Amino acid sequence: MNHSQGEAFSRYLAWAKQCSDAPFNLASSGVLDYPLSELPVLMEDLEISGTGSYGYQPLIKRLAAKAGVPEECVLYTLGASMANYVALTALIHPGDEVLVENPTYDPLLAVLDHLRAKVQRFERRADKGFRLGLGELERKLTPRTCLVILCNLHNPSGALTEDATLREIGDMAAKVGARVMVDEVYLETLFDQRWRSAFHLGPNFVATSSLTKAYGLSGLRCGWILASRELVDRMWQVVDLTYGIPAHPAERLAVIALDHLHRIRDRARSLLETNRAMINQFLADHPQLECEPSRFGTTVFPRLRTLKAAEFVTLLRERFETSVVPGAFFEQPQFIRIGFGRQTEMVRAGLERISAALSTLAPVQP
Repeated sequence: MNHSQGEAFSRYLAWAKQCSDAPFNLASSGVLDYPLSELPVLMEDLEISGTGSYGYQPLIKRLAAKAGVPEECVLYTLGASMANYVALTALIHPGDEVLVENPTYDPLLAVLDHLRAKVQRFERRADKGFRLGLGELERKLTPRTCLVILCNLHNPSGALTEDATLREIGDMAAKVGARVMVDEVYLETLFDQRWRSAFHLGPNFVATSSLTKAYGLSGLRCGWILASRELVDRMWQVVDLTYGIPAHPAERLAVIALDHLHRIRDRARSLLETNRAMINQFLADHPQLECEPSRFGTTVFPRLRTLKAAEFVTLLRERFETSVVPGAFFEQPQFIRIGFGRQTEMVRAGLERISAALSTLAPVQP
C-alpha cells in the first residue's frame, strides 16, 4: 500500500494487517478469539435492522451499567480505534496543542496528524518501567494545551497508572483548561482488581475502550467512549460523518456477550494467568532481553541489550516463522513487543523460537 508524503496514516496498522501474520504470531496484543459457539445465541435473537436513531438502547444501557455512568455519558463505536478517532475529532481542531506520552500507540499519532494538531511529547522512561512521571508532564503543560493523551494500561509496555496519579494529571490539566483522554482498552484485563474508569476522576476526563483486547471479542467491534453529555452529543455528530449506524446483528451480539461477560472473563483470566507465568520465566531465562516482569495486560516490551532489534525481528520471521512487533512502531527501535494472549501451546512454541533465534545472533558491541 503506497502513501504520498504528507498523508496521515498508521504505519503500525498497515504492517499489522499486511505483514504481522505468522504461524507463531506473538505480534497480536489481544486475548484469543472467543468462539460464537460458546455464547447462548439463537437465530431469533438476531435481527438485521433495529438500531435506534443514536444508539441501540439495550447496548447503551449495559455499557453504562458496566462502567457505572449515566447512559447519556456513553457512546459506542466500531471498536476502540474508532472510539479514539471519534473522540479526538470531537475534542480538537487544527492547530490545537496536544500533549502525548512517548512511547505511545502509533494510530493515535496518525489521527492527530490527520487532524493537524500540534503535538508535544512527554516521556515514559524505560529505566523507570515506563511508569508515568509527573514532573516533565507538568512542565510541558501550557495555557495552549487543550488535551493530554495517554494509555492505561500503557501500550506497548502494559504498565499500570494508578488512580492517584491520574487524578493529579487531571488536576494539572484542569489548571490550564485542558482535558485528559485515556485509552483504557487494556485496563479491562485487570480482572481481579477493583478499578473504575478514569472518567470518574474528574469532569475533564474522557475514556475510550472496547471488548476486543481483554475478552477476545474483536469481531463484535464493540468499542465505547465515556464523556460528558455535551461531548457525547458532539461525538454522535462525528459518527454521522463516518459509518452512520453500526451493523445491528453485532449490537445484539454485544448485548448477549455483556450479559455473559463473567464467563468470557473467566476464560480470559485463566489463559492470561498461565501465559503470564510462562512469559515471565522466559524473560528471567534470557538476559539478552531487558524487561520488568509482566504484572498486567497482554504484552511485554523488552529492550534487546546488545542485538540489533530490526535484524532480529527479520530473522525471527523469516527463519523461525514467528512474529513480534518491531519497537520502531512505538518510536523505540531497540525494543520489541511480545504478545501472550493467544493459545498457550502457540505462545510456548513462539517463545521457544525466540529463544532459538537469540542463540543464533552474535551480540553486537553496545
